[in-house]
Amino acid sequence: MSEVQMYNRTPIEQDLYIRRSKETMRGQIMMFSLMIFMTLVSFTFVVAYQQGVEGFTKYLLVPVLFLFAAVQVGLQLFYFMHMKDKGHGIPQMFMFTGAVFAFLIPLTFATIVWW
Repeated sequence: MSEVQMYNRTPIEQDLYIRRSKETMRGQIMMFSLMIFMTLVSFTFVVAYQQGVEGFTKYLLVPVLFLFAAVQVGLQLFYFMHMKDKGHGIPQMFMFTGAVFAFLIPLTFATIVWW
């Protein structure tokens, strides 16, 4: 078994730790609130389209929903999956490479089939 080591923080280090924890929690809450707001706006757009509100066409609805979805995925990766923290460079590289391939491979096959 590993040894447990106790590290006593100085009052200044403890204050810095508390301040950083509060800032991190504030950022998490702000991003969560932003994502909830974007979800509510998306649902409102869909309801407005279904009710036949003038100006809410499928040509507006689909790109806006995809844009909101992409922004939410990025924020969730960045904040809730802790990609903003140091030491996540290699996982970021693999995730972004996978995302590029996930986009390019269907595009390639669609191009081969259609042309």
